[in-house]
Amino acid sequence: MNPSPSSVPPGTPASEGNLVRIWRYLYRVPFLLWHVLVDLPVTLLLMMPPWGASEFGGSRLDHRMVRAWSSGLLRVFGLRLVRIGTPVPQATLFVANHVSWVDIVTLHSQRMMGFVAKREIASWPLVGWLASRGETIFHQRGSTESLGGVLQVMLARLRSGRSVGVFPEGRTRDGTEVGPFHARIFLAAVEAGAPVQPVALRYGAGGSAQTVVAFQPKESFLGNFLRLIGEPPRVVEVVFLPPIVPGDTEGRRRIAELARARIVAAMQDPEPGRGE
Repeated sequence: MNPSPSSVPPGTPASEGNLVRIWRYLYRVPFLLWHVLVDLPVTLLLMMPPWGASEFGGSRLDHRMVRAWSSGLLRVFGLRLVRIGTPVPQATLFVANHVSWVDIVTLHSQRMMGFVAKREIASWPLVGWLASRGETIFHQRGSTESLGGVLQVMLARLRSGRSVGVFPEGRTRDGTEVGPFHARIFLAAVEAGAPVQPVALRYGAGGSAQTVVAFQPKESFLGNFLRLIGEPPRVVEVVFLPPIVPGDTEGRRRIAELARARIVAAMQDPEPGRGE
């Protein structure tokens, strides 16, 4: 994984860098307000019955609206999406490396899936409410009882033909590495017989801005949100890797190891997925 670049090019005077950052806030904040106050109500209206369940362009209208709104939010932050590979079309357990709250928005811009997320997110401004609307399954960290309930919901969704997204590291990190994957979360895919598709999320070309997007030490969600609005424009590479079919490998632990290995390899590959 490449080191993160500074937000300001080397040699740029501090005052000039601050002025550029202020300029980004001046034009991005109005776009953010428009996206929340105008685009979001329209999105929610089109997601409601009877329109939401209708087919449009080969997929449900409510799913298309989630993807469109998420893509728009990323553009507000100056993030340009580049997709490598293709998401599996049927019910799938998507697993990705976890960098920031932006991960959920990034994946929702590509595919509708209900995420497993920590319960605290439900109380976050805007993002928590949107997560609830996006079929998020909230989990109380450290609670075995909560995890058991989450696994049952995941299993039911996969069996009903709906996809689920998880971050098997269990928490965000500083962007310098991909942590170990918790194997138990893969149990739902094994029991449902659903494929597991690893997804590498790379912020900046080749993952060069992972540590910029990641939460800084003691940084709150709001602090990270506001800081990222002022960051320079950069690419977001979403790498959909070859899926793992539970019957092709033995046990949830092996699936977890294989999924993590593919994501780590993609993070280190200058052109991931292009040779497949």
